[in-house]
Amino acid sequence: THTQDSGVKSFLSFCKTRKQYRALTFILTFLLYTSFHLSRKPISIVKSELHKNCSSVSDLATIGASSGAGSGQQPSLLTAHLTDMDCSWKPFDKRNYKQLLGAMDYSFLCAYAVGMYLSGIIGERLPIRLYLTVGMLTSGLFTCLFGLGYVYNIHSLGFYIFVQVANGLVQTTGWPSVVTCISNWFGKGRRGLIMGLWNSHTSVGNILGSLIAGYWVSSNWGLSFIVPGLIIAAMGVVCFLFLIELGPLVQVLIISLGSKTRRVSFNHRKSSITVTNHLFLCCLYLQGVIEFSLCLLFAKLVSYTFLFWLPLYITKAAHLDAKKAGDLSTLFDVGGIVGGILAGVISDKLGKRATTCAIMLLLAAPTLYGFSMISEFGLGPTIGMLLVCGGLVNGPYSLITTAVSADLGTHKSLKGNARALSTVTAIIDGTGSVGAALGPLLAGLLSAGGWDQVFYMLMTADFLALLVSSFILLIEANS
Repeated sequence: THTQDSGVKSFLSFCKTRKQYRALTFILTFLLYTSFHLSRKPISIVKSELHKNCSSVSDLATIGASSGAGSGQQPSLLTAHLTDMDCSWKPFDKRNYKQLLGAMDYSFLCAYAVGMYLSGIIGERLPIRLYLTVGMLTSGLFTCLFGLGYVYNIHSLGFYIFVQVANGLVQTTGWPSVVTCISNWFGKGRRGLIMGLWNSHTSVGNILGSLIAGYWVSSNWGLSFIVPGLIIAAMGVVCFLFLIELGPLVQVLIISLGSKTRRVSFNHRKSSITVTNHLFLCCLYLQGVIEFSLCLLFAKLVSYTFLFWLPLYITKAAHLDAKKAGDLSTLFDVGGIVGGILAGVISDKLGKRATTCAIMLLLAAPTLYGFSMISEFGLGPTIGMLLVCGGLVNGPYSLITTAVSADLGTHKSLKGNARALSTVTAIIDGTGSVGAALGPLLAGLLSAGGWDQVFYMLMTADFLALLVSSFILLIEANS
């Protein structure tokens, strides 16, 4: 279209070489997916605000009940009224608030997991730029809608569940699209390092989302959602104007710059797979896809439990307010950036993705156990534990969702099929998203019996991921 041509001309007017094209695409896709994670993070920050005053009101109710019992009188009706009606933000003012908050996480992540499988199939048939743009605009809409629940004083659990489900579905447009785009621009050389650097957008988005949401969480938590929603919508417009779709079937890109015309040629690989109706099954049975998908399921279970529950855990365990807990939780994502890059570098050096994952998963288990005793630490050890745990938990997750997915999606057995990469990415990340949905749900259920049970669940998931990776090690050794 004319708009796309104008955007491409403006975007590429800075480019003189192929390397500059790649650098600009790297930066743009990085910023696009940063906005996705930026818009997901507010719910974890706002959780402690939704249930902010329940403990103090419960204490008041207990005192009233005790004094009433001591004097032989019935507990005050006013006290009971406070306990049931004036505690925090309805409907999260009940004793089962953790289960309700967990249900919101589960509704988003379950929709995301189901939608991811469909997204890979739909996305491979549509232009990446348009598909991604629509997804980002609608995600911005639903993120803002959640915040408008505060503005218009909405207390219906059904409303918040609906918004979470809808947002989970539209956010699945992001990952297959950006991975396909970046993988088309970058070959296999140093893919682990490049993808490790690029995938830090996940942690950068979490950090920015925490800081933005934390700024308004205590004064007006509606803005904690509305501002990120506007940001991802704005990035959707940027995507529509400037994203360059470079697929394997593109032979020549002609760019008109003023009166000059430059012809930029790229390597062309024509697909030799003629039967595309069964592409999903071909990708599913590709050696390593199922194994890495299961490994990601357990790794993502751990990572997303931290994503959605870490600020609340810090609030309860370290006795900090919502803003300070949100700020402190960003250190987990800082560690995740380092862990993702380190995993990419090590896997490039060794030439063994599964071995790298196994090493980091093995080291993560004792770190998780240590993290469960955070309430006994001072601030210094807590900061160190957040950084180390973030690196070891997010390292394997980052490696599998990027470099491993790209390796498998461009496997020689697929013979350069242009649609395979998007499908493989959707299968692996979709399966991982099942774990992402289960983790926060189980955390909400288990935390009622104490946070120790949550960490036992996380250590079990880490062990299962390590067990699955051991099977992949055998495949890797034989290959």
